[in-house]
Amino acid sequence: MKSKEIVVEEARGGEDRQRTGGRRAASGKSAAAFTSLKREIMLGELRPGQALVELELATRFGCSQGTVREALLQLQDEGLVLRNGYRGTQVSDCTLEEAVELFRIRQSIECRGIVHVLRHPSRTLVSDLKAMLADMTRAAEREDELELASIDREFHGRIFADAGLPALDPILRRCLIHNHRYKISRSTQARDLAQTARRHEPIVAAIEARDLGAASAALFHHIATIVDFGPNVFPDHVQ
Repeated sequence: MKSKEIVVEEARGGEDRQRTGGRRAASGKSAAAFTSLKREIMLGELRPGQALVELELATRFGCSQGTVREALLQLQDEGLVLRNGYRGTQVSDCTLEEAVELFRIRQSIECRGIVHVLRHPSRTLVSDLKAMLADMTRAAEREDELELASIDREFHGRIFADAGLPALDPILRRCLIHNHRYKISRSTQARDLAQTARRHEPIVAAIEARDLGAASAALFHHIATIVDFGPNVFPDHVQ
């Protein structure tokens, strides 16, 4: 049987594994196409409903249609595109209604998961989170919002890895990706990225103190205040 440390290390996997949901591994030109298209979708440069034609993309990236298809399948795994057989591939929508439901699902998964995490946290959890927080701060200093968001997803995934609930991991990853897509695509002005990084500090402090109440409250507040939807996203709680 694998030790908990090995299982957690495998669950971390880095952003490359998070990008593929642990199913398809990108390499070479497929990885380049995937990364470029994902960036454009996250930034809203490729709009919901926009067609992604394999032949055109193969020409753009200097690769085969099969390589492009692999990248599109990875994007489909993350819910960023819809593949409709003979009708081709389109960028998926990013609606308010779906965003609200994904925030609610995420809140439930993370705030329930932290109960399991703090029962038996792995010995490297706090140091890993502090390292990721430092990486987020550096990304903020470079004004690289997408890199900060990528590390942010890794941060939350690292916490949940200690919950020992692997069947929920891909669901949480999907929520995290679409939370960030919605936040970035709906932004009307530059955000304080340093403050975005600092918002993770209370979570780390509560986990380090092994304080379940504070950790649950910090996670809930963190999720509830990512985007201002108004008072009805989490009706059973006071935001």
